Amino acid sequence: MRIAVTGSSGLIGRALVTSLRAYGHEVVRLVRRPARAGDEVEWDPMRQYVDAAGLVGCEAVVHLAGAGVGDRRWTREYKRVIRDSRVLGTAAIAEAVASLDTRPRTLVVGTAVGYYGDTGDRAVDEDAPPGDGFLADVCQEWEEAAAAAEEAGVRTVYARTGLVVARHGGAWGRLFPVFRAGLGGRLGSGRQYWSHIALHDHIAALRHLLEREELSGPVNLTAPEPVTQREVAASMGRVLHRPAVLTVPAPVLRAVLGEFSQEVLGSRRVLPRRLLESGFVFAFPGIEDAVRAALR
Repeated sequence: MRIAVTGSSGLIGRALVTSLRAYGHEVVRLVRRPARAGDEVEWDPMRQYVDAAGLVGCEAVVHLAGAGVGDRRWTREYKRVIRDSRVLGTAAIAEAVASLDTRPRTLVVGTAVGYYGDTGDRAVDEDAPPGDGFLADVCQEWEEAAAAAEEAGVRTVYARTGLVVARHGGAWGRLFPVFRAGLGGRLGSGRQYWSHIALHDHIAALRHLLEREELSGPVNLTAPEPVTQREVAASMGRVLHRPAVLTVPAPVLRAVLGEFSQEVLGSRRVLPRRLLESGFVFAFPGIEDAVRAALR
């Protein structure tokens, strides 16, 4: 297939482009500057501009772009950047796809399990309603912004992603140096659930979504065995052969991270029901498997 990808310079985008090309697909990368190569298409999410001519002939579009949620402290201004980069960007892609005479068959929008808010100990799947809080609100707007593509008859999938276990990049990439230094451990109570997924499985799941035409709407991209943050810390310690006994109290996290601390201390116990029902098989279902895979 000829597949367009936004966010191709990010952790997931880079890995996806490499994987798609290895499987023989032609990849077009959307870049936020004038195109300089034959595989590039210019777009500007904040201006809601897409050079739609560059999407002609694409059978699918995978939209992964968005400002990093944990990259900066959540000021009012940066929260607007987080929201606009997702909502405006998704609307621009959806409208460009809908405008084509011959449209792509599939649009995959990478969203997040933040949609469900804090679920505590309660396990949720794709049938659960949206939760409360800033990220839950953003995720709802994010998915609603793809309406133009859905209304134009394009199969639209919302890949609600958990924490991607990777050695470099993303939130998890910041954990490895901490645990290697022997400074890892429990954050807050440690009882909060972290729904994770190995990078390898995440990329395989995205390919699966492109291939399985019966799938549309929300699909959770999380491992089948959500674990608590305490279990994450213990697994990281075992794999890296380092102590993982330190504790960062919740008040300290709130002082350092501000409002973003709610996401670190919050619990999301999310299950990938639709992914499993569609026949997807995880290579690294357990947290220790995922951590070891990241190191390889």
